[in-house]
Amino acid sequence: MEIQNINTILIALTTVLNILFAIVVIFVERRDVSSTWAWLLVLFFLPILGFLVYIFLGRQLKQKNFYKLSEEERRFLNEAVNVQMDHLTRSDFLHNPLLQRYGDLIKMNMKSSNALLSNDNDVKIFHHGKDKFDALFQDIQNAKIEINLQYYIIQRDSLAVRLRDELTKKAKEGIRVRVLYDEVGSRRMNRSFFKELIESGGEVEVFFPSFLKLINFRINTRNHRKICIIDGEIAYIGGFNIGNEYLGLVKKFGNWRDTHLRILGEAVNHIQGRFVLDWKQATNQETINHEAYSMNQERHCGNSAIQIIASGPNSTTEHLKNMYLKLIMSAQKSVYIQTPYFIPDSSFMDACKIALLSGVDVRIMIPSKPDHPFVYWANLAYAGELLSYGAKILLYENGFLHAKTILVDQEVASVGTTNIDMRSFRLNFEVNALINDEKIAHDLYDLFVEDCNHSFELTLSRYQERSGFVRFKESISRLLSPIL
Repeated sequence: MEIQNINTILIALTTVLNILFAIVVIFVERRDVSSTWAWLLVLFFLPILGFLVYIFLGRQLKQKNFYKLSEEERRFLNEAVNVQMDHLTRSDFLHNPLLQRYGDLIKMNMKSSNALLSNDNDVKIFHHGKDKFDALFQDIQNAKIEINLQYYIIQRDSLAVRLRDELTKKAKEGIRVRVLYDEVGSRRMNRSFFKELIESGGEVEVFFPSFLKLINFRINTRNHRKICIIDGEIAYIGGFNIGNEYLGLVKKFGNWRDTHLRILGEAVNHIQGRFVLDWKQATNQETINHEAYSMNQERHCGNSAIQIIASGPNSTTEHLKNMYLKLIMSAQKSVYIQTPYFIPDSSFMDACKIALLSGVDVRIMIPSKPDHPFVYWANLAYAGELLSYGAKILLYENGFLHAKTILVDQEVASVGTTNIDMRSFRLNFEVNALINDEKIAHDLYDLFVEDCNHSFELTLSRYQERSGFVRFKESISRLLSPIL
């Protein structure tokens, strides 16, 4: 009888706890409806254990003042946006026809994510790792003031050793060196790797570090950004992380095809500002000021107009997804997409379908070599759905495609860290450069055409001939797509 009473009490207690957990999910977190139902099902089928899963994978970030900005800091960061929003009403600000044509997109980015527009940038495109890292190391060697470096992945390999040693040399010269890496992405990394750099005056921090190196309550929330700012004069942004695979030296991937930008101009200020905010969050020490956010106001390095758009789970708005949607809906002729992960939500799929039905040439290039089997089959499932609408699906075969690029009408392009999946849209901290420059767009178009020479076109007839087993794998992968 006592055992029965204990069992009854345990069942009642479990039920009460599950109800409380459900109340948290429904009324406190205030998620979208699909996510709410998904977590309620987890709690229902996995009592108590489901809540532990929720603690590690499901908790949302505090969205109000995530970066712990003071009122003074908020005023400083908002002032430039308010001034530029006023200027947007003047025709002389959007001075060239291209900017006027995409004026609504520029305004949306500014209102949504405080993305300032700069008109005086010089942009260089890298698509091979060796070229990118040769340029980066050269700029690091020439640094005179400071080096700010932030990557999702820093591997413990020869490239990382070379980077660490170069940074240590600069720190010994009195240059301020700051390194920020993501705990989950750089799971093989630890501070001991940077021991000599730290002893030489360098600063190394981890974004969302683990508790006792074993437990990470933010394992599902990643800082996926890959940026470097040198002397407040040069900035790098794009898809390359730090590791030998990005040089094409890892057999599993072979040739690594990515896209990264080296930027000179006022946009460097805005990338620098993004680093400072993330550094402040990781250290809880940095006070934002004019010098930290913008080291040099006089740029005038080129003619490329750029907005730096950032997004993350700290925001109630999916800024980068909205930018993608607006880009696609703005297209009149063509939309060319390169992405390693094509696992979009329904809004992105609808935008592609509307563009296709409107006569826009939509081409999507994804890897033919998967880095994760579920991702590969989910890619095919979503891309295959667009074939019947007229999309051209290209499977890149010359190694692994990791570029994250959208090119519209060969006029405007987005290059950055954001994949086309729900993780990048909702869970990751990401950053992209939106470039309004026909020359840069043409260069990216030429790269796309060259990549087509190394790609296999998946036709509708070929896709419809896939086996029942392949269809099954696609269905399972699509079901798992929200967590891939």
